[in-house]
Amino acid sequence: MLTRLHDALRLRTTPAIFFGSALIIVLFVVGTIAFTDPLDAGVSAASDWLLTNLGWFYILGVTVFLVFLGYIAVSRWGRVKLGPDDEPPEHSRATWFAMLFAAGIGTILMFWGVAEPVSHLGDPPRASQGVEAGTQEAAVDAMRFTLYHFTFHTWTIFAMPALCFAYFIHKRNLPPRVSSIFQPLLGERIHGPIGRVIDIVAIVGTVFGVGVSIGLGTLQINSGLAQLTGIPENAMWQLLIISVVTVAALISVALGLDRGIKVLSNINILAAVGLLVFVAISGPTLYMIKGTIESLGEYVYALPQLALWNDTFADTGWQSGWTVFYWAWTITWSPFVGIFIARISRGRTIRQFVTGVLAIPAGFSIIWFGMFGFAAFDIELNGDGGLVERVVDDGDVPGALFAFLENFPLASVVSVVAIVIVMIFFITSVDSAALVVDTMANGHEDFNPLPQRIFWAVAIGVITATLLVFSGTGGLGALETTIILVGLPFFVMGYFQIYALSRALREDAGELPPLRTRRWKKVLPPEEIERRAADDDAYAEEYDADEDVVAEPEAHDPSHAAGGTTSFPASAGTLSRRTGSRPMKYTPSPSKPGRARPDTET
Repeated sequence: MLTRLHDALRLRTTPAIFFGSALIIVLFVVGTIAFTDPLDAGVSAASDWLLTNLGWFYILGVTVFLVFLGYIAVSRWGRVKLGPDDEPPEHSRATWFAMLFAAGIGTILMFWGVAEPVSHLGDPPRASQGVEAGTQEAAVDAMRFTLYHFTFHTWTIFAMPALCFAYFIHKRNLPPRVSSIFQPLLGERIHGPIGRVIDIVAIVGTVFGVGVSIGLGTLQINSGLAQLTGIPENAMWQLLIISVVTVAALISVALGLDRGIKVLSNINILAAVGLLVFVAISGPTLYMIKGTIESLGEYVYALPQLALWNDTFADTGWQSGWTVFYWAWTITWSPFVGIFIARISRGRTIRQFVTGVLAIPAGFSIIWFGMFGFAAFDIELNGDGGLVERVVDDGDVPGALFAFLENFPLASVVSVVAIVIVMIFFITSVDSAALVVDTMANGHEDFNPLPQRIFWAVAIGVITATLLVFSGTGGLGALETTIILVGLPFFVMGYFQIYALSRALREDAGELPPLRTRRWKKVLPPEEIERRAADDDAYAEEYDADEDVVAEPEAHDPSHAAGGTTSFPASAGTLSRRTGSRPMKYTPSPSKPGRARPDTET
């Protein structure tokens, strides 16, 4: 029946995955509108239970993923190319970074660049440990947690599935689906019921994750327009904003990757950098530079402790609304960002990939949050203040950026630019998410009917509107409670991804056999050897009389050292044959004819 419906609609996808994912999305929207209060109560209760009992699992998971990525980058696997061995990278580094930035955490930087440092300054995460609000100590701690949330750990959540996608899509030529990552475990069953369930969960979770991101952007755009024009911050205007920007995203979807996402990404990165430069020049420049460098040191110093901190003793619940929410939210849209990053990273080695995806965006985030954070601290600690009151006391987190820009020249003009930047990030997120979700449903990146991508873009917009407007909690609270639930299965799958990628690398590159070495005879002092030779049988039971002992070091197989036969099996061959690497070639050195010099490196 699904196949007949699929053909009647002139689709070109996998019916079970497409219609299964669409059905869950439709049921959620209808159920939320029809049974608002019961559904809201159930989601809130389940979310509270997870935060209480499994918050540690979310925090530990991201740190484990980060350690694994660091290991695989520095290991011998780091030389493996994500694609054919002789293929160069598909995109230049500058374009690659711009697309990473726009499709990754562009909206996050705009939304939280001021809001998070100010929030922690006015409401310190470790107030129970004596950190007082509004002090220099609170500012230092605020930057530690801000960088913890938005640098290596956030990009680890994106890089982990992205690396798996890149390997299995470009190296093993498997379909661009989450189920393909599990091929070393499932084999051909990735095309069966188990694989389809995995893909449906991934698609639905991705739609929700991107919906939360778009929801944050909608709240911020509404707040900025309210400050500039006086329009109210309510459901009607939020629906209008979602509708307008979704239509713009549909136009970008129709244009495709090269004319749509790529162009918008390059424009947006330039606009965002321009805003950063404006703040750096117009604000307390020296103060911000010194603070950014100092906050980097504080972050590096505190990272081991922050990476595993669970607020065990005070148990204030602070992490529930911040760290756990971030990790759960980010990991839900990691398949979207992961496949997108994998698609634009063909031709790079694992080491280049991990280094680029972790270090470059994290480095930009350090600069961004350092500049905006310390400019906000200067306003609050040395200037007229007012940011903590608006963000913490009044709870206007979406309006933090615009309250911040009021303290700069040309505040209205710059606020308009900021709104445009957020809108473009909004558009690129919906655009690229629709493209990637459609790819996951189809199982290939070849031609697909445009209506399929349009459906997913509309679905993201509808989910965003449902969470923001029609859920019982509404606003940011609804986004938080829903996404914490959706994120749980993604963390579980993350551990399977580690195993699957490790196993695939071992299968494809081959294991190095144990390094064979000489076996040496046991060495004893000469006098002990003489005693044992003179001993009668009464002492023989105290030691192994048949053991081969010597007074001077001697190998069991001296021919191994002299270049003779060894105990290696004939099939093992040379190191280059056993590992698949290129053997070294030697030519006589012109300066020292008696020696040889390497011609090429392994």
